[in-house]
Amino acid sequence: MNPLFSIFYFLFSRRHGQTIVEAVVAISALIVGFIGIFTLLSASLHNNRIISDNSIAVYLAAEGVEVTKNILDRNAIAGAPWLSGFSAGDYEVDYASAALSPYADRNLFFDAGTNVYDYNSGNTATTFKRRIRITFFGGDEIGVNSIVSWTTGRTQSSLNLEDHFLNWRP
Repeated sequence: MNPLFSIFYFLFSRRHGQTIVEAVVAISALIVGFIGIFTLLSASLHNNRIISDNSIAVYLAAEGVEVTKNILDRNAIAGAPWLSGFSAGDYEVDYASAALSPYADRNLFFDAGTNVYDYNSGNTATTFKRRIRITFFGGDEIGVNSIVSWTTGRTQSSLNLEDHFLNWRP
């Protein structure tokens, strides 16, 4: 047997499986990298949804307090007692409410044409619910809690925004 052939045979015969091992290692590294990227992308999209829903809830809670304040102001403009139509309890309001409505545990709907949340069931249903809780602190002060609850995925969330109004008008 030729000595040169023996040397080449010895060097290359042990490397036949090396290419397959290198390919398996490279493919495994790529798969682990892609799994990491997809996991990060999925978590990022989920967190984006949570942040978006939190922002919407803050604005819905603030709107609930403002609508309640507008009803108090309508009483003053009409010359009615400042707490006319108010009693302690839970209520619901939307942006166009002229009075408090009893709380019915309904979801708000979103109108994409006007970007308004209301109780008109002809619009797109959301997971947001808004409860206005009125509490009396004597004859000249009321507490208004605007409580918004919603679901993001499997997570239930709630936000409670509180304000107090005083009868400062003579």
